[in-house]
Amino acid sequence: MKSDTKNILEAVKNGSMTVDDALLRLKTEPYEDIGFAKVDLHRKVRQGASEVIYGAGKTPEQIIGIIGAMKKNGQSRIIITRLSKDAAEIIKKSHELDYRENARVAILGGLPEPDGVGTVVVATGGTSDIPVAEEAAITAEALGNRVTRLYDVGVSGLHRLLSHNRDIMQATVIVAVAGMEGALASVIGGLSDCPVIAVPTSVGYGASFGGLSALLSMLNSCASGVSVVNIDNGFGAGYIASMINHVEAKL
Repeated sequence: MKSDTKNILEAVKNGSMTVDDALLRLKTEPYEDIGFAKVDLHRKVRQGASEVIYGAGKTPEQIIGIIGAMKKNGQSRIIITRLSKDAAEIIKKSHELDYRENARVAILGGLPEPDGVGTVVVATGGTSDIPVAEEAAITAEALGNRVTRLYDVGVSGLHRLLSHNRDIMQATVIVAVAGMEGALASVIGGLSDCPVIAVPTSVGYGASFGGLSALLSMLNSCASGVSVVNIDNGFGAGYIASMINHVEAKL
């Protein structure tokens, strides 16, 4: 991802920004202490993407305070994950936001135009995995990626996945979301020529141990190019997928 710092330096180089203006932009305080939170204002400079608010465990009032600090310091697009519907309704009284209940994700400032190098494919083993997959897909979209969704294409009906072979082969990165025995990631890893990010979900019967069975299966995948995030961590998968899809050649 192109960082703000790189954009500023390029602007100075091509003459569209003065050195003094660039210096002023770079003088922003690294964080703002609002008592209950220290809002990271330099995250985008360091990592290419601004801080994301984790909504679980925070009161609506705390989230509103963090949003206010971000907006005051020029962050126009804000992502909130693991946000309950009740909290979202309270926040809507202070800020306009797009809340996706299935994924428990809210976005302020709308979705950007995709600027990644290719397409992120998000696939699920079953319909029950969609909430985690949507967390990944919406995160990727909010970070500037074109996303193709392939839902309910698990290994119990392999023909469903194979009918989307073109999407799989044309992807820049694939997020494979599955519970039960977590076999989807290995199958996709054996079909694709791009990185595969496996997301185990807590979907499954008793012996799935709340996603631990899928996690261990994915960690033991025999397919090359498969990496694994934590159980139900759709956000983490979507974020990593965006980083991969924005990688630029460094000469």
